[in-house]
Amino acid sequence: MNDLVDFSSLADFVQKYYIDPIIYDTSYNSVDTITWAIILGLAILGLIKLFGRWDLLMDERLLITTLPYVLAGSSLRVIEDANLVPAPWRYLLITPLIFFLVFLITAACLIITRKIWGEKFHAKYAAFGLLWTFFNLVVLSTLGFKNSWVIAAVFLMGSALAGGILICGRHLSALKFLDERFNQMIIYAHMLDASSTYFGVDWFFYYEKHVVPTFLINLTGSAAIMFPLKLAILLPMLYMIDKSLQEPSLRNLTKLTLITLGLAPAVRNTLRLALGI
Repeated sequence: MNDLVDFSSLADFVQKYYIDPIIYDTSYNSVDTITWAIILGLAILGLIKLFGRWDLLMDERLLITTLPYVLAGSSLRVIEDANLVPAPWRYLLITPLIFFLVFLITAACLIITRKIWGEKFHAKYAAFGLLWTFFNLVVLSTLGFKNSWVIAAVFLMGSALAGGILICGRHLSALKFLDERFNQMIIYAHMLDASSTYFGVDWFFYYEKHVVPTFLINLTGSAAIMFPLKLAILLPMLYMIDKSLQEPSLRNLTKLTLITLGLAPAVRNTLRLALGI
């Protein structure tokens, strides 16, 4: 009897903290946030092992040619936001399930293109990601853009802020690590994300889903808090990554993850605002 009660309690716990947020696409909670963070860390370590088996190195070229898949995943998420996919298939396009879906498709494209074209696979690999992104954007364009000015506004604000930060980095010895190209890409991606959140929350009255940002936005009354919050997290993190991660593939894969965590929501948020959904 006790076993049945314990199982029922566990099922209720899983339903409340993991399944319902996916089915109803609601805000994150502290339980699933910590869980997905742990899974993300384990996934990075798992990818390093897979790269070893595939005889691949996560170098600069592979990192850059993977970025189209980030854009594809973000725009695919917006297709779900627009209710263009019926249940239950739409659940695959909601975080975190969409991460697994995009990973599987990306990995398949990587393996197939490398097997066919050998060491010259990079251009074809990127092309598949770009074609996927283009297809998603064509589907979304049928809805019509209601606030297309938001795209330029997010781009200009994010670019200006990232540029200002990188200029400061050149004059402050403590921020010399920002001279590294991938670190610059990470700062840029997250300034775009913060800008899209600012416009979404302060101008269009959307709401933030993540636990800590939600608390700080409610505390300050503005999503502008996202800018210093991003820097407070990213600057020490990037410094520690460059100092402690000596293995190139692990360091670059970690930085690709950070780029994705900024660029993916930035693209999704901006497209949603522009489409008015």
